[in-house]
Amino acid sequence: MVRSYNLADLLEIMTAAAPARPALVAGAERRTYAQLNERADRVGRHLAQAGVRPGEHVAILAHNRAEWIEAMFGAFKIRAVPIPVNYRYVAAELRHVLADSDSVALIGERSLLAKTEEVRAELPKLRHVVVLEDGAEAEIPGAVPYERALAEADLSEGFPERSNDDRYIMYTGGTTGYPKGVEWRCEDIFFGALGGGNVFGDSIGSPEELAANADQPATAVLNCAPVMHGAGQWVAFMGLFSGAKVVLYTDHAFDADKALRLVAEEQANVLMLVGDVMARPVADALATGQYEVPSLIGIASGGAPLTDGVKRTLRDHLPNIMFLDNYGASETGACGPSVDGADGTARFMMDADVTVLDDDLNVVPPGEIGRLARSGHIPVGYYNDPEKTASTFFTAADGTRWSIPGDFAIRQEDGTIVLLGRGSLVINTGGEKVYPEEVEVALKDHPDVVDAVVVGLPDDRFGQRVAAVVAARPGAAVTLEELTGHCRGRLAGYKLPRQLKLVDEVQRTAVGKSDYKWARSVLA
Repeated sequence: MVRSYNLADLLEIMTAAAPARPALVAGAERRTYAQLNERADRVGRHLAQAGVRPGEHVAILAHNRAEWIEAMFGAFKIRAVPIPVNYRYVAAELRHVLADSDSVALIGERSLLAKTEEVRAELPKLRHVVVLEDGAEAEIPGAVPYERALAEADLSEGFPERSNDDRYIMYTGGTTGYPKGVEWRCEDIFFGALGGGNVFGDSIGSPEELAANADQPATAVLNCAPVMHGAGQWVAFMGLFSGAKVVLYTDHAFDADKALRLVAEEQANVLMLVGDVMARPVADALATGQYEVPSLIGIASGGAPLTDGVKRTLRDHLPNIMFLDNYGASETGACGPSVDGADGTARFMMDADVTVLDDDLNVVPPGEIGRLARSGHIPVGYYNDPEKTASTFFTAADGTRWSIPGDFAIRQEDGTIVLLGRGSLVINTGGEKVYPEEVEVALKDHPDVVDAVVVGLPDDRFGQRVAAVVAARPGAAVTLEELTGHCRGRLAGYKLPRQLKLVDEVQRTAVGKSDYKWARSVLA
């Protein structure tokens, strides 16, 4: 069989090379490469027997667990497209992602599927549901239990020949409302975000070359990031394709003490965190002197950067630790590692195909502000959204195709790139991206709210917190508690405002747009 960069092919290559090698640990569940591959086979065959066809979309709605990884590989086995779904979404957000993605099947935890039942009637394309047990008792009519599905799967029939063009989709927040699906070819995501088969060196030249990673010394990665997000997902697959044992942190709330115990128990070499919100508690726990973690070589962060202050604190206890921050976005993939800079400055040594462009797609001179751009292995576009695709992906006069998601940056003389902000407005709170317009729309839907502007303010724990400036109708006296209660039914908890300032009138720019600079000054 001709091998491709479809992720299922890559798992099979690693399995053939090292079937007994440890692959995945998630709580009490442990899988070798052979066991992970066999269970993914069963997921794929079950989906095919349920009528899922190549190119159709299979949503995954769960916290970190072994079955999450099995389900994603299982969809790729039959050339279907897995759709990771944020487990924090409320029913309205779930309805949008499941409908917008045209998902025909859904694999999810029972407690989370209960939220989809609220909008099931509005999802006519969703025709098959598989339930993962999580201790909840909610009734999910017509759902098939996951373990029964795997046990009854018919493995007598093989799988279709896969392709480099098979799709990989992840949903990311949109600046004008609900999340958008970023659509990649499997070959492009492998080289653009999954390490290309060699995280610290030259990429492999063919899928078959991946097998050489089975001869590398055994390593282990403790992944505390949610795998439904790009950063956590990419680290998990980079680990598996490099021959490492991937350990998923499975508790629903992060506990630094438990994470450090897992590092010691599993002899983890790399600890994957999400910014300061996880790194600060880890530093505090290390300061107690209770933990010895001699196996730990590197600390990685995705979804949010580690500040220089936190890095210094961690180095007080782990003087030889390497930091493996890497700039990345759903529309660009992983672009390059961070380098030390001034406090509060995000500076990265970007890959050769990453630069900073002006509005005419010309590279800006060093020291000038432009927009971060990547060429080469980039997405096809946004699924089901040609207008958004046209505003993010551009082709220059010389034929070079660029992904320009809107991050403003400065190119330095030494080749590094300093980031100035994701679209200059996006709020990063504990690794979750919050787009102000979505929160503003929800606030303005309250009957007593006339106008609103939402910004991010510095926060010691989460990096940023969501703050709102609101003008209420005359005579009304809205409160923060009232507004968050109103928004809770349509926004995930991390998007809710944590700070409120009431004003008589919301100031706008000359062209009627939200004046974010003014809003920050009012809140300050």
